[in-house]
Amino acid sequence: MVVMSPSATPDEREGRSAAPAQQAPSREQVRRWRRYLADERAEGAVYRHLASRREGEEREILLGLADAESRHEQHWRDLLGDQVGRVGKGALRTRLLGWLARTFGGVFVLALAQNAEARSAYADDEDATDAMAADERVHGEVVRALATRGRARMSGTFRAAVFGANDGLVSNLALVLGVGATGVPAGTVLVTGVAGLLAGALSMGAGEYVSVRSQRELLEASIPDADAHDSIPALDVDANELALVYRARGMAPAEAEEHAAGVLAQVHAGEGMPPSAVVHAYEEIGNGWSAALSSFCFFASGAVIPILPYLFGLSGLPAVAVAAAMVGLALLGTGAVVGVLSGAPPLRRALRQLAIGFGAAAVTYVLGLAFGTTMV
Repeated sequence: MVVMSPSATPDEREGRSAAPAQQAPSREQVRRWRRYLADERAEGAVYRHLASRREGEEREILLGLADAESRHEQHWRDLLGDQVGRVGKGALRTRLLGWLARTFGGVFVLALAQNAEARSAYADDEDATDAMAADERVHGEVVRALATRGRARMSGTFRAAVFGANDGLVSNLALVLGVGATGVPAGTVLVTGVAGLLAGALSMGAGEYVSVRSQRELLEASIPDADAHDSIPALDVDANELALVYRARGMAPAEAEEHAAGVLAQVHAGEGMPPSAVVHAYEEIGNGWSAALSSFCFFASGAVIPILPYLFGLSGLPAVAVAAAMVGLALLGTGAVVGVLSGAPPLRRALRQLAIGFGAAAVTYVLGLAFGTTMV
């Protein structure tokens, strides 16, 4: 197969140049094009799987992305010609993404797809068109916007679960290792760990309750008086005190005067008052007790892991090693989830979470050793 260079002159395209035409693609090119073809096919399948779980506008957007991947797929088919061969299954991460899309869907898959689009190599590949490279960059923004919608719809309870569990993991591991390093009996370490679990979980629950109640009370203090709405018809049209309300809410003076005049004119014309003339909606805040209970459970679910080895009779270095290993796996998991939710590379966030957690635990362990040596 002969592939003409995109920059070829008319004479070269007609075969009349003195220089020979570009030779058939190399084996490396064919391998790369086949890999691109397989990846585009797999990515299109991801978007179609995601679309099957949605309706309306989001479904149409995802199907549009799938169609774009099909165009890219055709580009590589055209270049390969009769060397297409058997189309592969795509990169492992793309196949994993497809399985997640078929099985779960949701914001996690969209966030991973966002990262996948950002890794496109088309911008640096001379065999991909500029339009394809631009498509991939724009696809990343489309997926980012869809993922942002999903993140906004996600319950704050789930985010609290990740961060609450992480707090329990780190704080109780640090406590258990610090106390255990002093050389006290395993029973004492276990009692300390259970006390740390209860103290931390109760503190988290109480803090969450106070936080939610305080936020609720602050917002309730900001909600306009409903009786003020009934006073509008009696306002002096010439003085137009209503404009001051809108200015206090952030409108520019001219805009506030115009808006207030329109409201008063509508009222005095007998058309009634718009529902937002004075009163407007405020964000609904969750229940303080449910938030407190959730925080208690999330913290406890993380804090129980470091004391599990002691519950099963381990002591000394074996207990420390098992506790650290179990907490390490849990920290990697929570870090990866945080990475996915934030649209960042999950592995990097997982390793960062692990480093922070183990760093805190290491400091307390060293201090425990120092205190243990001093007491001896």
